[in-house]
Amino acid sequence: MTDDNRVVERAGWAPVRHFAERSVAGLAGVVLAGLVFGTLLLLVRANWSPLRRLDESIASGLNDLVAPHPAMVEVLTTITSAGGRGVLAPLVVMAVVLLLIRRLPRLALYVAVTGLGAVVLDPSLKAVVGRLRPVVADPIAFGGGNSFPSGHTLGATIVYGMLALVLLSATRGRHKAWILSVAAAVIVAVGLTRIALGVHFLSDVLAGWMLGLAWISVTAYAFRVWRREAGHAVPPLTDGLDPDAADDLVPAPAERAVLPHPWAKGAEILVGWVFTFGVLYFVGYAVTRWEPSFDDGVPRWLQTFRTSSLDHLSWLASKAGDTHAVLIVCLVFCPLALALWRQWRPIVFVVLTMIGELTLFLCAAAATGRARPSVEQLDGQMPTSSFPSGHIAATMCLWVAIAVVCMPRVRQWWRWVFPVLAFVMPALVALSRMYRGMHHPTDVLGATLLTACWVTALYFVIRPNARPETVTEAAEEAHLARDHEVVTA
Repeated sequence: MTDDNRVVERAGWAPVRHFAERSVAGLAGVVLAGLVFGTLLLLVRANWSPLRRLDESIASGLNDLVAPHPAMVEVLTTITSAGGRGVLAPLVVMAVVLLLIRRLPRLALYVAVTGLGAVVLDPSLKAVVGRLRPVVADPIAFGGGNSFPSGHTLGATIVYGMLALVLLSATRGRHKAWILSVAAAVIVAVGLTRIALGVHFLSDVLAGWMLGLAWISVTAYAFRVWRREAGHAVPPLTDGLDPDAADDLVPAPAERAVLPHPWAKGAEILVGWVFTFGVLYFVGYAVTRWEPSFDDGVPRWLQTFRTSSLDHLSWLASKAGDTHAVLIVCLVFCPLALALWRQWRPIVFVVLTMIGELTLFLCAAAATGRARPSVEQLDGQMPTSSFPSGHIAATMCLWVAIAVVCMPRVRQWWRWVFPVLAFVMPALVALSRMYRGMHHPTDVLGATLLTACWVTALYFVIRPNARPETVTEAAEEAHLARDHEVVTA
């Protein structure tokens, strides 16, 4: 008996017939998108004068409208970055990793292959067509390479489109419409900004949309054929690519209320913030008015060891505590932690830790107004005062919060890596900041007090480790919750 006959024997002809009907509609959409793209490709290659004049007039008109307004240019540049490789590539990699963690290799392979299409199609077609970018009177942005099709538009269409198809499997009702609407809005916005910034013609953006739509349609169709051949029902595409994976796609399927009595918890968090600020203000006022004799002595002593090699090493260590590095670590850790342990509460703990650290640092620095050490400052003039050290406080809060979350959830010996990092990373940043003449030892003390008071307050309010589970235990609990729902239904 063939595989197709086994499918029919198990599920009957109805799913196969419905799949065929939907396949015809999907095929028509793919063909239409392909025809539009092919037509644009031929017209651009032939340098068809009506299309060329339309493209050039729109590019010039938008340039005249946008160029005189720097604020508008800044907004458009920020929006268009959502279609850049610096955003799309990490999104695809993170999605693949999260799907593999949730033991969904089929969806992970779909995301990897579909995302790879954006990397291959864009440069290949640009090399074949060889169209130059628009030439406008007042250039406000610059793009590398050729113009047709728009790489940002193509990449955004493929990546956000395929992620929307994956997420549809984990949602119901009106949430599906929200997912599709947000994805469509981002895709359209990225395309329009490419025209408004004068780096692409209208036909470049239209080609990017059509080619991206055709590619995700082809890969989605292939995935659905794969499901049918494996003996699974093939529901409407609005139910997502893999509805069977819904329980593993939901971030925290078995979690109950993240924060019971949220208003009371909010009040407790506010009290903890005010208490921490009070401690910082008192200590900051004291060290600013009665500065200890050793406070300037330590940076001056460290200055005697300066060499070009140590300057470079200290710069690297200092960068580990700046806003970009801390933000990247948070953006990587939080999704991974959610995928592994399927709980929102530890994520809320980490996020609130970093938000509180930033606000406490800014308020305390503004209130104390302490001057930097009286040595040469390798990082130049800074906009904030010296007490407390923002770099050290951010590094300390981040790695201490990560250690608090990971220690009870990892049972292997290597879990001790996290408390080691919570000590070593702030120590390196502190030493580098004093070596570079940016902070006193008492500024390090202020960062330590901020971390101790704030993290302790959040720990007892949020209780991130109320139900710590390993990866295996979390997955088993999620599956038990799903089975219970099926039985009660």
